[in-house]
Amino acid sequence: MVGRPVDSRSGTCALPASVVVSVALCTHNGANYLGRQVASICEQTRIPDEIVLSDDASSDASVRVVQSEIAQTARSPIPRLRILRNTKALGITANFEQAVRACNGDVIVLCDQDDVWLPNRVERALAAFSQRPDLLLVHSDAVLIDAFDRPIGRGLFHALEVHAYELSWLHQGRGFNVFLRRNLVTGATAAFRRQLLDSALPFPAGWLHDEWLGAVAATVGQVDVLEEPLIAYRQHGGNAVGARRLTLFELVQRAFAARGQTHIDRARKAEIWLNRLNLLKASGIEVEPIKQQALVQRLAHQKFRAELPTKRLRRIWPIWREVRSGNYARFGRGARGVFRDLFESA
Repeated sequence: MVGRPVDSRSGTCALPASVVVSVALCTHNGANYLGRQVASICEQTRIPDEIVLSDDASSDASVRVVQSEIAQTARSPIPRLRILRNTKALGITANFEQAVRACNGDVIVLCDQDDVWLPNRVERALAAFSQRPDLLLVHSDAVLIDAFDRPIGRGLFHALEVHAYELSWLHQGRGFNVFLRRNLVTGATAAFRRQLLDSALPFPAGWLHDEWLGAVAATVGQVDVLEEPLIAYRQHGGNAVGARRLTLFELVQRAFAARGQTHIDRARKAEIWLNRLNLLKASGIEVEPIKQQALVQRLAHQKFRAELPTKRLRRIWPIWREVRSGNYARFGRGARGVFRDLFESA
């Protein structure tokens, strides 16, 4: 990118000495919690330079709450506020795309409307980028809180059933292997270099903004995780995307549920990911051939799951062959996926 130093080993941008930090804050009828969220942004040990507020056709006082909270803050400097108003709701992914496109920062920090940032969130993200020139996106664990700021559960990673080996892979630069299996990025905890947008825009339909940014970052660069919680992630029953660990009973229920469009949708997403990789390669962006091969195989696996016979007994042999190939472990949740494919109803 013009005006930003580039690391010759990786092609990624080193952080400038006077790094600019943008916050992409998306709102939709979030006035109840926005005051606390914006206050936590203004109370950072490293205060962001700007907040880009993209309001998705709110009918409440969301925008006024943000303006009022920033005007009343006693901290200095005060982040610049830019406001984008949608007269017609775009939806989560498109609204976040609009917000990040409008950000001017070298580093963009994603922000939901109902959480609370811990004081060192921005500082810790910038430190991670400074230490690793190849790092495109970093995310973290979170404390789970209820509508009244009371802690609940054991944290976001516990709710998502994040395993130690997945964290280890991310630290080792093997994030692509993690994302081949599943998404671990919760957007409310994520920050990324602006450079990532060169590969990630436009955001495709069918993908959430955070999982797409994580997948693309792992494809063309590196993703890492900060294992400490850096935000309080609010669970209040009205979350667009929540976090709750499923019980054993719920897992069994899901395994016996109707197949529906789940596997078809996953196959489409895999195809979109592969198509973007091919487009990036065609535009001159270097992508390791092994990643392209892996995505071809992942797409084939998702199509296999989508096309399984409706009768359960007829699924046994093809599923067994796929198990022996290692694809259930490489591209999914292993035994959990096998169990689901064996018992889902047509």
